[in-house]
Formats: sequence, structure tokens, C-alpha cells
Amino acid sequence: MPTGFEYAPAPESRAVVDIASSYGLFVGGEFVDPADGASFKTVNPATGERLSDVAEAGAADVDAAVRAARRAYTQVWGPMSGAERGKYLFRIARILQERAREFAVLETLDNGKPIKESRDVDIPLAAAHFFYHAGWADKLEYAGLTTGARPAPLGVIGQVIPWNFPLLMLAWKIAPALATGNTVVLKPAETTPLTALLFAQVCQQADLPAGVVNIVTGAGATGQALTEHPDVDKIAFTGSTDVGKQIARTIAGTRKRLTLELGGKGANIVYDDAAIDQAVEGIVSGIYFNQGHVCCAGSRLLVQESVADDVVRRLQRRLGTLRVGDPMDKNTDVGAINSAEQLARITALVEAGEAEGATRWSAPCELPDRGYWFAPTIFTDVSQAHRVAQEEIFGPVLSVLTFRTPAEAVAKANNTPYGLSAGIWSDKGSRVLWTADRLRAGVVWANSFNKFDPTSPFGGYKESGYGREAGRHGLEAYVAAGSED
Repeated sequence: MPTGFEYAPAPESRAVVDIASSYGLFVGGEFVDPADGASFKTVNPATGERLSDVAEAGAADVDAAVRAARRAYTQVWGPMSGAERGKYLFRIARILQERAREFAVLETLDNGKPIKESRDVDIPLAAAHFFYHAGWADKLEYAGLTTGARPAPLGVIGQVIPWNFPLLMLAWKIAPALATGNTVVLKPAETTPLTALLFAQVCQQADLPAGVVNIVTGAGATGQALTEHPDVDKIAFTGSTDVGKQIARTIAGTRKRLTLELGGKGANIVYDDAAIDQAVEGIVSGIYFNQGHVCCAGSRLLVQESVADDVVRRLQRRLGTLRVGDPMDKNTDVGAINSAEQLARITALVEAGEAEGATRWSAPCELPDRGYWFAPTIFTDVSQAHRVAQEEIFGPVLSVLTFRTPAEAVAKANNTPYGLSAGIWSDKGSRVLWTADRLRAGVVWANSFNKFDPTSPFGGYKESGYGREAGRHGLEAYVAAGSED
């Protein structure tokens, strides 16, 4: 028996979710086999164990999904009133809440993130996005959009999402598309397809008309077939900057619309008058939440020189209390890296940081002997030229730089090809506002980090993409000018 404050595991049961041995594609309201019978396996990154075999969609399967979406758009969903569409979205939101534990467990098994994050962040926010957009479905003409007339849907939307927030990114994409009258063909990431396929069952449970939502699983070739399909009216992509550039080149000169939510190298700026303990908690949340698998992660810590040593010392002490291990344990703070490929990338960039002369410190912790793991890490003695200060690591690795003046902090924060997020820590509101006004970042948090709400738009500048997700601004990308009557 544990005594005092000794650690005692609190595992979540996986019995709440029934994982099938294999899954097909979701096309036209039904699960179907791929045309060529191809499949791939999805694994639990915490153990390396196979979870299921998933169908791999080829060009013919993508074409079938687009045709199903087009039929649904022209015959059912497009002509349907906004009030009726909203009822379906409210129904989906309620089912997500009712099946929240099932989704949380499946997300953690397939992704590797701690169950408390899936349970308390991902799933509730996904449901909230459907609730929020359901409310807009019959009020689009009052949303203050820039269409200049009654907003009209675009048609068939192709959506490609990443592996870091599989269900939440699905909700970010599908909810506004459906609320504005469009139909969807969505491709989830190949390493995390299971909650998208469970969501397909939710669509069936909600009696969503066949073809309104279609889900095609696969890797890069599947996504390419979707983005290149001539009967898709818009592409919405969240993922790496390199792939985003490829997609932009692919659809350049076509009639397709495009929104891109890409990588980031967020700065967390700590001034000398900040509440240090509060800032440390925000720093930890900013970079070690979800193993650092967050595009807006605060992966660069900019600290005013006079308090830098104190901040780093307190940060190291705090990292020593983080529990790294079994994501299904409700006490776990840092789970598994999503894949062997991502672990290799993190490892290579960390080794490059050491080779360039930065000082590495990793939290003392015993890593499991199965699966993919990386200890929370801090780099000090970092210059702006170091790769760990410029390239997106997408892992639990923080680079610490110092500054003397607010102007220097802003210059260093903006010295990156990305422009997705930033945090500012100061007791002076005027200093926060002065700094925020000069940062080239789509999202700026004040004395906090990683705070999200479906009513608040999210997106970036420069190589972090263009377009906005969520809020009224997120509706813009899914509508065109319609008739005045």
C-alpha cells in the first residue's frame, strides 16, 4: 500500500471502447471496403501494439466519396434550411458528450496523449465546437460576414487533419462546414484514424443524411488525391508547413478555395515583473501539454535577463514533478510520442542543438521500455541562429533565450518564419498591450497560454498559414455571396 504522498497508479479502463479488428472507409453513410483492398495498421504509441487494420483509400475511393458528398449537397444538405441543419449538429454534439469517455479512451490509445487531456480538453472542446456552430446554422446572415449578401455554401469541402488532436481537429473542420451548408470528405492522419471512424458511427447514430460526411483513411497519397480532385470546392488543411506549401502549389490557378493552418514556433515572453510561479505553470502548459505536439506550442521561452536564472531554476524544479508514462494512467502528465518517425525527428533536432553548443537539461525520469518516449527537455545558452530556436520540433523541448528590453523581446519573438502564437507575462497591462501590438502572431495570450474557445478565431501569419478557424471569422472560409433575398 502506498503511504503518504507516494505515487499510486490510477489506470483508466479500456473496456469502455470496442476496437474492431479492421475498419473500412465511410462513404455515402456506410462503411465500405476500399476498391483495391489495401489497408494499414494503427498502433498504440505507448506500447507499440497493433490496435486495428484500417482501409487505405486510393484515387477511386476518394472519387466515390466526393461523388457521394456532391449528391448529398445538391439533393439534401444544400437545399435544407439552416434550422434543420442545426438540429443535426446539436444532435451530434449531444452524442459526443454522451460517449465522451469512449472517445477519450480511444483517443489516448491511438494517439498516446494522457487520458486526462483527452477527457478534460479534447473531447469537451470537440462537442463545444458542434454546439457553437449548430447555433450559427440558421443565423449566418447576421454573422457580419464579408460576403456582401446572404451567405451561400461553397459545395464539397476536402479536409485533411493532423495527428496531434485527431477528434478536436475534426470538429474544427467539420462543424463550420456543415453549419454553413457544405458537405465534407475528410482524411484523418494515418497514425490516428480511429476516433474519426468512431465519429462516423456518431453520424449514423444521429441519422445524418448519407454523404454529408465522408471519411477516407490513408497516408499522403490519399490526401493528394483529395486535394487534386476536380469536383472539390475548397481544401482545408492543418499540418506541416512543407505539405501546406505543396497543397498551395497544387491548387494554384484552380477555382478551389484554400485555408492552411500550419506550423509554429511560438514565443513565451516573461518580463521581470511577472508572477514567476504563475508564469512557470504557463510555460509548462505551453510546451509540455500534449507532449509538445501542438502547432501553437510555446517552444521558445524569452526571459528578461534579470530573472532568467530564477525562472530556469524554478522551471527545472517543476519539470521534476511531471509524471511521464502510461497515458491511460489518470495521473500521467506527459504521455507517449505519437510515432517512431516523430521521435526520430525530435531526437535529431535535439542532437543538433547539443552539437551547436546549446546546453541540454532533461527531466530525471524513467522512461518505459516499450513505445515511443522523450523526457521533457530544456535548452539554455541558445542563440537565435540555433536550429532549436528556428525549426519546429513538435515535441517536449523548450529553448530558452534572454532579452534586456521590450523592443529586444519583440525583435527576437518575431525572428522566425512562423507567426502562429505567443504568450506575454507581465504585471503591467500597458506592457502587455504594447508587446502584443507588435508581435506578428495570430494568437497572443496574456498571462496564460493554450486557452481555446470555439467562439475565438485561431490562425497565423507568414509560414503558419492563412485563414481562421472557429468564431465568426472561421465561417468566412466556408461561404460565398448568395442572393439578396
